[in-house]
Amino acid sequence: MALFNVRIYGILIDEQKRLLVSDEFIRGHYFTKLPGGGLEVGEGTRDCLKREFKEETGLEVSIGNHIYTTDFFQLSAFNNKDQILSIYYEVIAHDLSGLATKNQPFDFEEHQIVDPTKSAEVFRWIEWHELTSESMTLPIDKVVIDLLKRNS
Repeated sequence: MALFNVRIYGILIDEQKRLLVSDEFIRGHYFTKLPGGGLEVGEGTRDCLKREFKEETGLEVSIGNHIYTTDFFQLSAFNNKDQILSIYYEVIAHDLSGLATKNQPFDFEEHQIVDPTKSAEVFRWIEWHELTSESMTLPIDKVVIDLLKRNS
């Protein structure tokens, strides 16, 4: 039976006009994606994104404008029985001082990726002028980046 998998992602652009991305190691594969995650039962989309940012980055954030909701069919990259529905919002962080970021893609510590059954995540900023849809791995994120760049 096919299920809907609802994902909520954030667009966090800092004062230097850089986009925050998440480099992830999942089941032996590398992904660059936007920060966020899965909607839980009984949770609103904005509350989900606040929770995900707190869990993943440690940041307290405010949720701004709705940016995009998936308007095409997309199977999950991780389960070919799930249809993905992704919702993207602007994210505002008032204090980025505690955010740990890397400068190079997939700059994991060796212990983070030694076991291909585990997952790991590090954050990185991409300069706005260097950002393209090809900066992202997942198809819906690519659409969102193209939309953001067109509208900037």
